[in-house]
Amino acid sequence: MKKKFILEGLDCANCASKIEREINELNGVDNASINLMTTKLIIEGDEGKMPEIARIAEKIVNKYEPEVIFKKA
Repeated sequence: MKKKFILEGLDCANCASKIEREINELNGVDNASINLMTTKLIIEGDEGKMPEIARIAEKIVNKYEPEVIFKKA
């Protein structure tokens, strides 16, 4: 299953890399990628775990970029 999210206000390439790396380590995630130009986060993974993955991904984003707004695309 593939889910897309918008990371409104993300403008730090280093932070995006850290966020991407940490989300990729989550249980049930096959691949996570951030396009800094479009501020889109795409997470591919286990459909049954996706609500939990999205919840944790939002916490990870807020850890590195507290001012970024995490929303479904």
